[in-house]
Amino acid sequence: MIPSHINHSIFWKNLAPIWEGGGEPPKGYLGWAIDRNFGSLESLIQNINAEGAALQGSGWVFLGVDKELKKVVIQSTANQDPLVTKGPNLVPLLGIDVWEHAYYLQYKNVRPDYLKNVWKVINWKYASEVFEKESP
Repeated sequence: MIPSHINHSIFWKNLAPIWEGGGEPPKGYLGWAIDRNFGSLESLIQNINAEGAALQGSGWVFLGVDKELKKVVIQSTANQDPLVTKGPNLVPLLGIDVWEHAYYLQYKNVRPDYLKNVWKVINWKYASEVFEKESP
């Protein structure tokens, strides 16, 4: 139960209505790190969406900062596993819930449609704050 609480606590902070800045691209250091590690925000989104769509069953897709490698990374986890299960140096910036309960009513179990649209309400401001705090 604790991993579920951890992941959902991150998830709710990762969302914001459009009128409160949801979907506005990341600025500053996080935007620069995304461009450096993935080429562009669009490329990052494509990679996360592909990872999330390919995840069998339930789980999460994370954008995290690897404090040891000093870069942003994409990782997926099964079920309710938190990002730290992939490595002790990983800190989640964004966590996208790909369990069916996150999207089945609105997207009729079509996970790729959910993944395409969730970016309209991603709170990059929160992710940027975590990145600046956790980046070495």
